Amino acid sequence: MEIVGIRKLKANLSGYLAKAKSGERIVVTDRKKEIAVISPWGEEIDNAGVLSLIKKGIADWAGGKPSGMRTRVISRAGKVSDAVLEGRR
Repeated sequence: MEIVGIRKLKANLSGYLAKAKSGERIVVTDRKKEIAVISPWGEEIDNAGVLSLIKKGIADWAGGKPSGMRTRVISRAGKVSDAVLEGRR
């Protein structure tokens, strides 16, 4: 498994995709923190952590946006400052 930073990945994307196509997994980092994995198509992903959260009732997912997430709609007619003040209440 190769580890690559975002800048290097962007500069050599085709090469890393070719490696993934040939079966290699690539870990992508941002400031030395792992943020993503590029893996071959069809490879089973280890979802043990996510599945355990679902079984405990902490997480719930039905294929859409995860539950518990709040969405705030900002009116295009309103001011950004009004939205900030609303968010602080």
